[in-house]
Amino acid sequence: MGHAIHDSGYSWVRLLITLAIGMVANVGMWAIIVIMPAVEAEFGATRAAASMPYTLTMIGFGLGNVVLGRLVDRFGVTRALNGAAIVIAAGFVLSTYAPSMLTLSLTHLLLGLGTAVGFGPLIADISHWFLRRRGIAVALVASGNYLSGAIWPTVLADMLADSGWRQVYLALAVICVVVIVPLSFLLRRRVPEAAHGLAEAASALRARTVGLSPRTLQYLLGLAGIGCCVAMAMPQVHIVAYCVGLGYGPAVGAEMLSLMLLGGVVSRVISGLVADKLGGVMTLLVGSVLQCIALFLFLPWDGLVPLYVISLLFGLAQGGIVPSYALVVREYMPAKEAGQRVGFVMMMTILGMALGGWMSGWIYDVTGSYQMAFINGIAWNGLNIAIMIWLLMRGQPRDVRSVAA
Repeated sequence: MGHAIHDSGYSWVRLLITLAIGMVANVGMWAIIVIMPAVEAEFGATRAAASMPYTLTMIGFGLGNVVLGRLVDRFGVTRALNGAAIVIAAGFVLSTYAPSMLTLSLTHLLLGLGTAVGFGPLIADISHWFLRRRGIAVALVASGNYLSGAIWPTVLADMLADSGWRQVYLALAVICVVVIVPLSFLLRRRVPEAAHGLAEAASALRARTVGLSPRTLQYLLGLAGIGCCVAMAMPQVHIVAYCVGLGYGPAVGAEMLSLMLLGGVVSRVISGLVADKLGGVMTLLVGSVLQCIALFLFLPWDGLVPLYVISLLFGLAQGGIVPSYALVVREYMPAKEAGQRVGFVMMMTILGMALGGWMSGWIYDVTGSYQMAFINGIAWNGLNIAIMIWLLMRGQPRDVRSVAA
């Protein structure tokens, strides 16, 4: 049986606080997407160059998931959140002084490093507090990233029109510190050692079903994460620029991004419920296949109404993929290493997003359209599908929830 702390009333309260923090901390990941056309025009940059601040944000985001994940394992989530809030604010403020695309890209590396605390580290922390409902708990916390993406682009688009992107960034610096720091002190409670001991037995039993060491499985999941997220980045990163190129304007693109990410929230919740029944690997495979189908739909249709519909469908298809990686890590790897293991796999998915964001911009510059960029995403998506099928062929995990997790 699990420890009494699992799935308790406190666990659910902690989840709500964690979700609120994530919705604010993750804004740094989405702000650059909204301001990309304005930055491109101001600095006279190419589409690939204008994508570099996003790419550096995602690189910082990826590294931050590992670094902050280790800090969470060692010192607890509150200290990690406090430090990250300062780094996020510094990234926003320094960006407003950037005289060139190169400087702006470097400040976004710092911004991404701090923003990472709102994703992998929070997911790893909440996973310790649930057993029977871990799938839905992880999915809800991961949804903080998409809720942030669904809400902030529309808000920022209005602020951008009124004040310019630098004023937007200064406002976000203040908001992040004022919200994250006070809420972080509500998460000071640590997981009892007894709960960790039970979890070690469960992960060891599950790991034997696939016959891979934690390190090997970690690297394999990282490769799969790159594949699915190169594909995921094409619509998410370039939908605003895509709409501008089609003549629909940035506001329409921001609406499509919000619709896409709201669909992702629904997908993450549903995937969490499914994962509690089928496990992380099967849930991940289903999501990856659905994402691939949705990407195909962008190829023949670029009308205004079809793009709204496809954006929603894409969000509904892919939202549950990334949280499923965290579930696989928690199902098969040592609980005391959750922060760093989840952080590594999240880093690889984020690097996939960074690579995909830049690669799609480069393909656009070379070809003059996004058609080949969508095809490139589909090919990378196939790599992810192949790895998940291979893992399933090695054997389904036994139901060891009765031991612990």
